[in-house]
Amino acid sequence: MSSPSLSCHSPPRHLPYSYFPRRGCCDVTSVASEIVQRIAKGEWTSSEVLEAYIARSAIAQAKVNFLYEDARKQAKELDAEFASTKTLREPFHGVPVSVKDNYQIEGYDATIGFTAWANNPGKKDACVVAQLRAAGAIIFVKTNVPQTMLVFECSNPLWGRTTNPWNNKYTCGGSSGGEGALLAMDGSASGIGSDIGGSLRIPASYCGVYSLKPTAERVSSIGTQAVRPGFEVIRSSHGSLTRTVNCSAKLSLAKKDSSHQNVPMPYHAVELPSKLRFGYYLSDGMMESSPACKQAVLETVSALRKQGHECIEFTSPLNTSAMEVFLGLASSDGYKKMLSHLDSDPMEDSLFLVTLGPRLPSFVRKLACWIAKTFLGDSLFPRFFSLAWEKSVLEFTDFTDQRNKVAAAWYEQVWDKYGFDGIIAPVQSLPVIPHGGATYLSVLTAATIMYNVIDSPVGTIPVMRVNPDTDNLSTDFVVGASGRSKMFETRMYLGKNPVYDPKAMEGIPVGVQLVGKKWEDEKVLAMMHVVDAALGPRGFGPGSWEPIKTVLI
Repeated sequence: MSSPSLSCHSPPRHLPYSYFPRRGCCDVTSVASEIVQRIAKGEWTSSEVLEAYIARSAIAQAKVNFLYEDARKQAKELDAEFASTKTLREPFHGVPVSVKDNYQIEGYDATIGFTAWANNPGKKDACVVAQLRAAGAIIFVKTNVPQTMLVFECSNPLWGRTTNPWNNKYTCGGSSGGEGALLAMDGSASGIGSDIGGSLRIPASYCGVYSLKPTAERVSSIGTQAVRPGFEVIRSSHGSLTRTVNCSAKLSLAKKDSSHQNVPMPYHAVELPSKLRFGYYLSDGMMESSPACKQAVLETVSALRKQGHECIEFTSPLNTSAMEVFLGLASSDGYKKMLSHLDSDPMEDSLFLVTLGPRLPSFVRKLACWIAKTFLGDSLFPRFFSLAWEKSVLEFTDFTDQRNKVAAAWYEQVWDKYGFDGIIAPVQSLPVIPHGGATYLSVLTAATIMYNVIDSPVGTIPVMRVNPDTDNLSTDFVVGASGRSKMFETRMYLGKNPVYDPKAMEGIPVGVQLVGKKWEDEKVLAMMHVVDAALGPRGFGPGSWEPIKTVLI
């Protein structure tokens, strides 16, 4: 049985909001904990809750049916079990949960957008999926990803493009983009995704939801579909996307892997000091952050200071080095294994710059770097582009050694030096990109890649929305200042059609990263609660999405 994945196109503008299933017997704006409580009281049944979310998700994507029939069967089983035993299968009894397409589900495809992988249903649930089911969750839909899952848009030849739920001229992000879009539209109660360079955090920020990227080995990867199986030098993290900070973020930390591949560290609550010490920075030193992204950090810092917490600005010292390590390792086989899965599929434009280097002869690559530095005045682009070549085993191990040195240096130069509990940072330099923007701006992922290289747990929290009255670029802005990339900043901020356009982006959510030390996942989750409470009500969470705000394209 094949399973189409959610594409999450925005609904037609002419539909009245009353058409969208929201109130009534089961309210899709209820959070996971409330769903469980209402089922426990006998006010709702698992089947009724599921039907409400099926209706909502079908509106988000009217093309196909999903895992609905199997989900209905599971809901009936839960209802019968509860009627007989009066005992909930906690903690997520009857909660409809969506999963990213790369997770194996018995009887359904995990294509990740490759047509060659269609009609090859999974034989066993992924470990995380099995844990969700055991906890009472109902898996009812799989969500769309970009081709290869290496880029931060969300389009592929098999399932098409997923758009941003707040403005469909823009992308929802990637690679967990379908999850971010569906959750923002209340089409799922909670979701699960993966992150190897920002794939949880970028969609969460673009779509205005929460995410938790755990330390890589805290959550099992068993049963996930990979484009480069065996690539372990940068480990993929598996975590949650949710509509509130207290939904299901701790779920994936709660259980051991039956294959004994992840660290046997069950979820444990932590107690925070009354006064926390946060570090923060506004830009990563490679590209100047947009006014909107800076403002999101500053609003977070202001809110924390009002609650008595200490916030200290510092310069992030190793982002460029981390990006060099990531690019050197990611391109180590010339992307041959990843691109081999395309088969007869055309390559998405968003993969152009990412994969260009290894496809060029060495002298052409060196010439391009020389031109960029000599005639375009950009010394950063050549540093990155020159690293994209097929590596020998010796070169690969040298880059792996450099990864370890960057991680050690981060602890020495940041955590140990300043004694921070957590770090507040932009998710990207831009609040969102238009469709096709990743073709030439793949380097924007440097802001999130940093924390994959050093393997830190990171939460994402929605803070504000782009405001054209306050988020305009300063008139004295100079591209490429202080060693930043002149080429990328020119494309981002200057010319007739700059990517950063606060008027066109009006209303797009902007989030921040909340970074913790490796293995301190529970502390990051606890600090997310602190930050969220400090920011207060600000128009995010269940029920905040209004379909009338979408724009037809």
